[in-house]
Amino acid sequence: ASSGGKVTAKDYPLGTNRKDMIKTPTGKTLDDLTLDAVIKGSATFKDFSITPQALELQAQVAESAGRRQIAMNMRRAAELTAIPDERVLEMYNALRPHRSTFDELIAIADELQSKYNAKTCAAHVREAADVYKRRKLLRGDRPES
Repeated sequence: ASSGGKVTAKDYPLGTNRKDMIKTPTGKTLDDLTLDAVIKGSATFKDFSITPQALELQAQVAESAGRRQIAMNMRRAAELTAIPDERVLEMYNALRPHRSTFDELIAIADELQSKYNAKTCAAHVREAADVYKRRKLLRGDRPES
């Protein structure tokens, strides 16, 4: 196993090989997540949510295996854990082609960066806004039928 809080592809799967590094959002271990714990109410839905720390560990595994894009996706996902699910879905829908104006997408990027400190996601949305502008995928770009 790796030392110093870093993991590599040799540690994969983390739930088997580095179980000691995985904690729930409420601080429980993977061994605490049993059917009996759910029945007794000591393990709740929140305990089964992934943490930014677990996603960062997965990013490290991907990076050590030369999978930089997967690592970046894991880090974006880690940023998204701070955002309420309903807002994530609203943002996702706003990013669909022809759903938003350029300014609306930039406002989402600004919100991601300033309200949630989701800098990687904010950069991704800004890039999408530029691509949508170039490819005429913004709301109002389509001729009305």
